Amino acid sequence: MDPATSELAGTEPTGTDLGSTDLASTDLGSTDLASTATAWFDENARDLPWRHPSAGAWGVLVSEIMLQQTPVARVEPAWRSWMARWPDPASLAADTAAEAIRAWGRLGYPRRALRLHACAQAIVEQHGGVVPARLEELLALPGIGTYTARAVAAFAYGQRQPVVDTNVRRLIARAVAGRADAGPATTVADLDAVEALLPASDRLAARASAAFMELGALICTARSPRCHECPFWSVCAWRLTGSPAPTGPTRRPQRYAGTDRQVRGLLLAVLREESGPVPAARLDLVWPEQAQRARALAGLVEDGLVVPVSGHRFALAGEEAGQHP
Repeated sequence: MDPATSELAGTEPTGTDLGSTDLASTDLGSTDLASTATAWFDENARDLPWRHPSAGAWGVLVSEIMLQQTPVARVEPAWRSWMARWPDPASLAADTAAEAIRAWGRLGYPRRALRLHACAQAIVEQHGGVVPARLEELLALPGIGTYTARAVAAFAYGQRQPVVDTNVRRLIARAVAGRADAGPATTVADLDAVEALLPASDRLAARASAAFMELGALICTARSPRCHECPFWSVCAWRLTGSPAPTGPTRRPQRYAGTDRQVRGLLLAVLREESGPVPAARLDLVWPEQAQRARALAGLVEDGLVVPVSGHRFALAGEEAGQHP
């Protein structure tokens, strides 16, 4: 689920190596963290629409892409609108990439809309319109990485998979290894460390994976952990050693105002409002600094979100066909 901030409910993760900690040698090696987390989850889980069985594998996949770098509160209404319009991969694949970008609205990081569109096309062409269940086939889909593939396998198909995002790595780093932070990137050893905590049963393991993620998102947060509310309170290695501060550099929140990201968003907002190409002169009005505006527009073109067309105009990807000067 969300890589902008660690409080978000799911990321396509990018830790120090949790696997370097021998779980069996710690006090928690004999503690059933999975059942403890699951019992807490059963009582405290948020009622999110993509967790309902009716969402299906496509609904889970859409939610996982949307939740990367975007908070749940912003994703939920967008997810509902998306699923109402494109309830399955075939309906999205039959539409244009431009419509996907337009429907993405202001969720941010709009390349994710292109990934979803390409993913839907691949599912239709290679899997008969059904989101595949096998991990290898999920990983082969456009734009689907280690986290998202395992999340779909676990949450949509009930498989025993280590679903490891920023929240899970932080939770396990604290509870098991006694470290304040797991670091910036998921490793194979991280996957192994989390898998060692999962029950043998596919169904129970999938539930535990969701529980670990929810605990990390809501309780074991990066900046203000609510330790007194945590079901791991009595056994958490980090708390029992005095909750030591992180030893590495602290990640600062990303600035948005005045950045190329802001300018890209303003340019896309103009293009989303139109059903065809927009004159460059109109795009020039969105930002006064010409060099930054040109750089942002060039980045959108390079990312495949925008295409230049005749008459010194620009259009959303997939919307340039059939347009005339």
